[in-house]
Amino acid sequence: MMKELFEAIEFLFVEILFFPFDFIRLDIGSWIFQNAINFSFIFVISAALVYWTLELVKYDKNEGKETEVTAHSFL
Repeated sequence: MMKELFEAIEFLFVEILFFPFDFIRLDIGSWIFQNAINFSFIFVISAALVYWTLELVKYDKNEGKETEVTAHSFL
């Protein structure tokens, strides 16, 4: 039973989840296409950082907010 479980995990990772990496490993002449996964990670992280920074700026400009440590009644 344990052997079948580990074989199922191997099949999941080798045959299914790593398939895009096997496709990228082919001899493709385009450097940009080979690095598309890296570019997508860079884009997602950059968008999240920009959103987070804009939210921090918006929160900082809101002068009416109580910024003390005891802002909540349970503290």
